[in-house]
Amino acid sequence: MVNMFTCIIGGFLGTGKTTLLMKIAARCRKKEVTVAILVNEMGEVGIDGATIKAEGYNAVELPDGCICCSLSGSLQNALKNIDRDIHPDVLIIEPTGLALPHKVKELVRTSMIDSDRTVIVGLADTKRFDELMANKEEFFRRQLLPSDFLVMTKVDLSTKEETDRISNELRGMNPGKDIVYVSAITGEGIDEVVRRIMG
Repeated sequence: MVNMFTCIIGGFLGTGKTTLLMKIAARCRKKEVTVAILVNEMGEVGIDGATIKAEGYNAVELPDGCICCSLSGSLQNALKNIDRDIHPDVLIIEPTGLALPHKVKELVRTSMIDSDRTVIVGLADTKRFDELMANKEEFFRRQLLPSDFLVMTKVDLSTKEETDRISNELRGMNPGKDIVYVSAITGEGIDEVVRRIMG
């Protein structure tokens, strides 16, 4: 597993994790890079996993639980099976929006994947930033803090003033972390995210 790049996409519910994941996977496919995707669903129906599989990607679902808590053993088994059966160049992990990405990274490390090649991408939704800061600030901060870099999603839906204000707040919460501005609609920032993941 030491030759595998692993990307953990962290962020609260509805921040655009699956959309970003699909964009990253599409860019990797164009570069002829083999991608596997592991999605952690909450609930009985794995909508995200079904969507990803419908696009022709190698997707593994871990439903009904959080991979950094109740499903930690299932995650480790899934990682080993992915390496054995798919042997991807890049593995993208999308935890549930209630997961803490640094705990997922620890499980990746103990599954014998080279943690130096594991990147945490922390997502902040520009349209819901104020709402999350008002209602879930402590958890939101804990999710973003271990990120290797931050991604502001849905920037096409925000004014420059809103984007600048949120950027400043994020930098205050996460000193020294770079921010990539992303729009799934226009494609802005996607190539930069891929570049950072692949090193």
